[in-house]
Amino acid sequence: MASPGQPAPNYKFGVFAVDTRSGELRKGGVRVKLQERPFRLLAALVAKPGELVTREELRQSLWPEGTFVDFDHNISSSINKLRSALNDSPTHPRYIETVGRRGYRFLADVKQVALNEAEATLERTPEITATSATPSASKSHAWRRWLMIFGIVSLVAAAFIGYRQWTQSRTRSPQPARTMLAVLPFDNLTGDPGQEYFGDGLTEEMIAQLGRMDPQHLGVIARTSVMHYKYSQASLEQIARELGVQYVLEGSIRRDSEKVRIAAQLIQVRDQTHLWAREYDRELKDVVPLQGEIAREIADEIQGSLGHHVPAAAIQQPSLSPQALEAYNLYLKGLYFWNKRTIAGFQEAITYFQQATEKDRNCARAYAGLADAYALIASYSGVPQVEYAPKARAAALRALEIDANLPEAHTALALIVENYDWDWQTAEKEYRRAIELDPNYATAHHWYAEYLMWQGRFSEALTESERARQLDPLSLIIATDHGAILYFSRQYDRAIEQFRSVREMDPAFPRAGLLGSAYVEKGRFAEAMKLNLPAANSPYYWSQAAYLYGRLGRVAEAKRSLNALLTLDRRQPADAALVARAYLGVDNKELALVWLEKAHEQHSYSMTALKVDPMYDPLRNDPRFQELLRQVGLAP
Repeated sequence: MASPGQPAPNYKFGVFAVDTRSGELRKGGVRVKLQERPFRLLAALVAKPGELVTREELRQSLWPEGTFVDFDHNISSSINKLRSALNDSPTHPRYIETVGRRGYRFLADVKQVALNEAEATLERTPEITATSATPSASKSHAWRRWLMIFGIVSLVAAAFIGYRQWTQSRTRSPQPARTMLAVLPFDNLTGDPGQEYFGDGLTEEMIAQLGRMDPQHLGVIARTSVMHYKYSQASLEQIARELGVQYVLEGSIRRDSEKVRIAAQLIQVRDQTHLWAREYDRELKDVVPLQGEIAREIADEIQGSLGHHVPAAAIQQPSLSPQALEAYNLYLKGLYFWNKRTIAGFQEAITYFQQATEKDRNCARAYAGLADAYALIASYSGVPQVEYAPKARAAALRALEIDANLPEAHTALALIVENYDWDWQTAEKEYRRAIELDPNYATAHHWYAEYLMWQGRFSEALTESERARQLDPLSLIIATDHGAILYFSRQYDRAIEQFRSVREMDPAFPRAGLLGSAYVEKGRFAEAMKLNLPAANSPYYWSQAAYLYGRLGRVAEAKRSLNALLTLDRRQPADAALVARAYLGVDNKELALVWLEKAHEQHSYSMTALKVDPMYDPLRNDPRFQELLRQVGLAP
């Protein structure tokens, strides 16, 4: 823009001229209709050709007195109108390039010119009139005009026919795969790190809401994967490539004791077009219905952009009472700690979920969270399930009593009856119901894949695992358990490849320790010996050490590991199946069977692996082992 007292600059690029004095864009001397805001945006871009003009610069320049509320929506709308006026393409731009999440760059060569020079350049070619031409010239020009008109009509007709054929072929072609969306972690703009749980919770809630909105057409990436980008500087192109998505939702939150401000914008990755942007100022008690409102608007926008728009069904949620709001806040804190997937995290989560249920006896999600935490803490800690399984069952059943359509509650109940009751029929029914309610719930697909694996239904398990991986592509536990399916189906080479890819991402990831077992089953003992067991003093660690050392022929180290495990068990009883594995490592089948019978009495979750784990192959012909298989519902 011109400084005070200086004439307004004018610019020329190609056949276009920009008159900043009159606020006009001209093409070949003819004025192009363009609203004030898009024109001012164009003037700001051509003033710095080839340079990045950031979104913040544009906001300060174009909206100095405006509000932040509609900025994203307005700038996206202005860019689209400007591209339309210039006949520019967002995917193959000649003039305006979008620089991912940062701003825009003007690509064409721009010259700053005086107004009269620009006008003269654009109006230099004179019109040919009948009075200034000879009769023969007039006939010749008339003939050429008719040829031109005929050519244009032919081109239009050909284009129309081509378009009709293209649209008909699209109608006949099979429907494309589901569109994929990633909800990136909502930025915490409160300045208070203690509010991180609220932004993370809102992210997860938005994923859940969107996942249930239109699952037939729209897939939503799970929380585990998107959280990899919470503090990342990765570009949208990289995120889209790594997650396999076409759309990204970005957002931020500000909140105080009574109010919340949520800003969100939907971006189409291929051309980085901002399809939709909104900011909402609401009472904190309205945050739950607001999530449903945002999800519905986003689903509508995506379906509209794909050309097969079907209005998304509304998810009605009431405003929260003061007690329910406090319970919801505690639930989000519990969710934050549950997602750490550590023993300490589960314990902290249980505390918050319990407090949430005390504040609101009808908070179904808090009961489902309790069920998940109780169901997993036993397997992570290596202690018997008897302490936690009854509590997990009660919490899951209470959640379903409050809300029979809560997928998380069905999934939690399925895991409990599978691992503790060995009620395989009910477990499968509950997994299928959860997936029916929310086909985008990655955990349901993941745990159902494990269920199919324990049954020996490996082909189905791999299919279900692939669905979980599409929804949560960066999840280490899903990737590892995909390797476990390969391992238990005796596809050791593929399992080794999968476990090694997990260890490349996190060398200390515990469950990827199955890599050592896969090496042993392949007879690759030297490679197994090179693996370092994670340093720990837990029943799981000593059990794994005793088994691997024993299979590797390092008998003294195997026995030391077994003794360390038995010492821990005397202090606090461990999962008996872990002791059975240690005895198998030192080749004591008799005591291994004794401890497996104890594991059955404990309702150990490890009993689910009896049918498929190669570790138990030396015991399969023993009648006592066959009886154990029958008792846990896994007999042939």
